[in-house]
Amino acid sequence: MGSGSDIRVRRVYDPPEEDDGTRVLVDRLWPRGVSKEHAAVDLWAKDVTPSKELRTWYHEDRSAGRYDDFVDRYRTELGDPAHTEAVEALLALVREGGPVTLVTAVKDVPASHVPVLVDHLEHALDHR
Repeated sequence: MGSGSDIRVRRVYDPPEEDDGTRVLVDRLWPRGVSKEHAAVDLWAKDVTPSKELRTWYHEDRSAGRYDDFVDRYRTELGDPAHTEAVEALLALVREGGPVTLVTAVKDVPASHVPVLVDHLEHALDHR
C-alpha cells in the first residue's frame, strides 16, 4: 500500500484477531448465523456497499463474466453522493492510524466488491 495505510480484509466467520484494529462490516446485509458478539464489528458501513440493484444484477448471472462491468459500475457508485459520506468516514478511520479491517461474509472475496473498495480507499489516501 503506497500510502502506508493499514487496510486489511477478513471474513466475518473467522475469529477476530488482536491486531485487527477497527473492524468494519462492509456488507449491506448482516451475515447469516453470525451474532453481533462473534462478528466483533465496531462499525457497519452499509453505505459503502454496492447498491441493491447492482448487487442483484451482478449475482443474477455470475457465469456471464460480469465482474469487469461490476467493477466499473461499483467504482462509479463509490464516487456518487450516496456513498461519499460513508467513504469519507472509512478514510478518516484509516488516517487516524492503526489498522482498519474490512469484514465481509462473501465466500469469494477476490470476485466481490471488497477489493474494489480497498483499491478505492487506497487511491484516495494516495491522492490527498
